Amino acid sequence: MHPSHLTAALLKLLAASLLLISFAMLSRRRTQRLITLFAWQGAVLFMSTLLVAHSAGLRELYYSAALTLLLKVIALPWILHRLIHRLGAQWDSETLVNIPTTMLVGLGLVIFAFGLAHPISRMATTITRNTIGIALAIIFLAFLMMITRRKAVTQVIGFLAMENGLFFAATSATYGMPMVIELGIALDLLVGFFILGIFFFQIREQFDSLDLSNMEALKED
Repeated sequence: MHPSHLTAALLKLLAASLLLISFAMLSRRRTQRLITLFAWQGAVLFMSTLLVAHSAGLRELYYSAALTLLLKVIALPWILHRLIHRLGAQWDSETLVNIPTTMLVGLGLVIFAFGLAHPISRMATTITRNTIGIALAIIFLAFLMMITRRKAVTQVIGFLAMENGLFFAATSATYGMPMVIELGIALDLLVGFFILGIFFFQIREQFDSLDLSNMEALKED
């Protein structure tokens, strides 16, 4: 097999793995397993970025891959695990929509994403152009997870998974974003995590729960 064809095949395999992980995140109720899946998603994203960097010969993408490994595979999952243990929020048994319905909606979003990405894929010239549809599907599935969960922690995990999808979409369409932008996003994520940690503890202290439906009581007051 030609090296470029082998690279394209490996990228499709990694993209498919990201999509399967996104579906697995939709079906999980336990917050701890969601964090583990998020770390695996970051690991696959690291490998795909490394592969694109090697095939395209772009040094900037090597830095992006290293940043992905450090932040999304090591730092953020570690912070999330520490956070849920301190909050006692390992379980997330309540969802706004039941899991089978959520999975069916997710399947519809994947079909919509592929249809939406088809014209873009035809115009793209990168070796990753065939994975743009999967990148959009990952974004849609992460957004679906955000709006179907009650707990604040799981919604944050959904937001981070959406950011992974956006990063993968940028890599698929244009071989990534400028390094300055990626460093800015990484810094924003870390600062946001410290703020969200304080926010979670305040919710826990006031309501003895991380269920955001309790916030509706504030509207009545």
